[in-house]
Amino acid sequence: MKRFFKPIEKEGSAKKPSLSPSKQGAENGAAQQQEDIKKEPLKFVTWNANSLLLRVKNDWPQFSNFISNLDPDVIAIQEVRMPAAGSKGAAKNAGELKDDTSSSREEKQILMRALSSPPFGNYHIWWSLADSKYAGTALLVKKCLRPIKVSFSLDRTASKHEPDGRVILAEFETVRVLNTYAPNNGWKEEENSFQRRRKWDKRLLEFVVQVSDKPLIWCGDLNVSHEHIDVSHPEFFSAAKMNGYVPPNKEDCGQPGFTLSERKRFGAILKEGRLVDAYRYLHKEKDMVRGFSWSGHPIGKYRGKRMRIDYFIVSDKLRDRIAACEIHGRGIELEGFYGSDHCPVSLHLSEDCK
Repeated sequence: MKRFFKPIEKEGSAKKPSLSPSKQGAENGAAQQQEDIKKEPLKFVTWNANSLLLRVKNDWPQFSNFISNLDPDVIAIQEVRMPAAGSKGAAKNAGELKDDTSSSREEKQILMRALSSPPFGNYHIWWSLADSKYAGTALLVKKCLRPIKVSFSLDRTASKHEPDGRVILAEFETVRVLNTYAPNNGWKEEENSFQRRRKWDKRLLEFVVQVSDKPLIWCGDLNVSHEHIDVSHPEFFSAAKMNGYVPPNKEDCGQPGFTLSERKRFGAILKEGRLVDAYRYLHKEKDMVRGFSWSGHPIGKYRGKRMRIDYFIVSDKLRDRIAACEIHGRGIELEGFYGSDHCPVSLHLSEDCK
């Protein structure tokens, strides 16, 4: 904070006319406000928290330091796992946290206390929540940035939320920022498994084609590893089964997120939407230490098995502005994961010179 000291006037010096304190303060405030408002976000973080409340209770100081050091303009969070407002049996408000019981009020207070403390107090927050402690997303945007519109569905309808709170879309003057938590493909040819994911991918393909009028920054837990380079052990994931079940379509076999059918559909979304995988654009080689955003449980057959399923996907128009895209976790001991099974991923765009 600047401090201003009034100079000592020399004898006989003439006083210059000045604004009254109220007018001067108003003009200075308006100028400062105008200076503080940024045109577009340039630095981003995405993170699947795997229960934001648990992270606040156990790992918040470390994650807060990470955010303070990185100082992102936008923070996209998935798997919030906080229920939407509304009493049992009543319609839910997916944009507000539940607080109609003593336990939900206490949980909301714990969460909001953490999100109002530095550095998170510098952000506005939007929620899209499921009816129960499942899925859900949050988007934090620095107060110096003002989205033109925030919506919560792939239909871009402000009042409508996707089932389970899987989408938040913020539109700025020059770009759109899409935060998604893609449904897991599952293991079987069922309504809440393969069929649900196919419908999701179809709608996303339609969405990215429809919004090509303005550059898109799409981030989140996309629940797919596009290429063999994006998993630590391709053979293990390709052969994975649940209780010996083998899907009738060969392209649906394997670990959810690494089936051939999912990977093909993801490739089609990138191609038709003219989109670029920001991390892979900068990092061409496989990195067994820092190249994966999800890690299996440290105990059991998934120990050391890792996948890159958290992304920043940007319009090809932004390709030359990708300054950095980093995965911030490392190793099989979940260093930099802050208690989750996912680690944060960041994107930094250079300023538009036009």
